[in-house]
Amino acid sequence: MATSGPGTLIGVAVAIPEPLASQVTGWRTRFGDPQSTQIAAHITLVPPMLVTDLLVVEQHLEEVASRSPAFTIHLRGTGTFRPLAPVVFLALTEGISGCDALQRRLRSGPLDLDLTYPYHPHVTVAHHLSDEVLDEAFDSLADFEATFLADRFDFYEQDADGAWLTRRSFLLADQRR
Repeated sequence: MATSGPGTLIGVAVAIPEPLASQVTGWRTRFGDPQSTQIAAHITLVPPMLVTDLLVVEQHLEEVASRSPAFTIHLRGTGTFRPLAPVVFLALTEGISGCDALQRRLRSGPLDLDLTYPYHPHVTVAHHLSDEVLDEAFDSLADFEATFLADRFDFYEQDADGAWLTRRSFLLADQRR
């Protein structure tokens, strides 16, 4: 139900767990990323899109979560989308296929959406900053490494101030006990 008119701007992502989420937010803030406090650290599954029926979307998310297994995410080192986009990110070395399978299931039905670029799961640490700051972010986090279980995904809604708020979390199938 993506629209170009009135609706609610939503997104779906794997939230980065604490204490790693606070570290990522701290890095984004230190690098001067103006979006650092607008959304929690995450791996996007469904990019921002307008929807008109939140109940239908939530039912779709519940159905996808109920048949999707948890998987391990291993972050190691940095990557960038430059020169296409001024972004530096933490790279996934494990969990790429899990994220890809989940985003494909999510981007169906009421969230059917064609992507502008091929899906590439990542954790943004610097965005829309000078080349010097992007280089600093890339270099200073090059040795970073962390692993966590992706056992849920979060449904976000953008508020009037541009902040992304968690509307609901959805446990993946094998985590529902």
